[in-house]
Amino acid sequence: MSKLRVTVWNEYVHEQKFEAVAKLYPKGIHGAIGSYLQEQGIADVTCVTMDMPENGLPQELLDNTDVLVWWGHIAHHKVADEVVERVFQRVQAGMGLILLHSAHGSKIFARLMGTNTPNLKWREAGEKEILWVVEPGHPIAEGIDEKIVLEHEETYGERFDIPAPDELVFISWFSGGEVFRSGCCYRRGKGRIFYFQPGHETVPTYYNPQILKVIGNAVRWAAPVQGPQCVQGNVPPVVQTAQAEEHPKTIGDMYHGD
Repeated sequence: MSKLRVTVWNEYVHEQKFEAVAKLYPKGIHGAIGSYLQEQGIADVTCVTMDMPENGLPQELLDNTDVLVWWGHIAHHKVADEVVERVFQRVQAGMGLILLHSAHGSKIFARLMGTNTPNLKWREAGEKEILWVVEPGHPIAEGIDEKIVLEHEETYGERFDIPAPDELVFISWFSGGEVFRSGCCYRRGKGRIFYFQPGHETVPTYYNPQILKVIGNAVRWAAPVQGPQCVQGNVPPVVQTAQAEEHPKTIGDMYHGD
């Protein structure tokens, strides 16, 4: 079986703008995540950034992507609407989408959820976060401890303006008192979507083995399923009974008599 084809997308602004972030992630956040997926043999990885032509996501690349991993924070507005539509259509057609941290505010997440997904509480205080596994039988939680403890993370809090998840895998508690739905699964069309909250750019979250394992599990879970191609539109009956053959009726006949 061939490896999954994964594209890791990063707006790649903080790493170029702030020395502390560049020092923490010298290959970019996309490089840290992509290297893990490649080294673990989970996928063949392509890393792209927002400053590339077509925001790094031309149609040809998306057509050859099984799962798209998305990290964004302060430049959501710079992603072209036509690129958002392109990603939306690919998710509907079966491409998986993993949205990390502040990607909750991205145009694509809002489009797929149909809500004001940027709306939530937040605080940059470097507080402790505990991510509790609430669905231990879920594939995304495979090999994960009962909880993941991050000594420092950006605080997010409810109310998070999202639809009720199809499956909630993680819920987080922060030392400032907030709780947050931090691991949410959705299905849109044929595509699977996972939103995963931790990953602020000023802390080394994407070097944490448990966090990386969750992302790897999520990539496998979100991979397209090769199901049947369903026929749609105006089609003849699949089965026609003998009685129907002898006495065919139209909808008009049913209302007006023979």
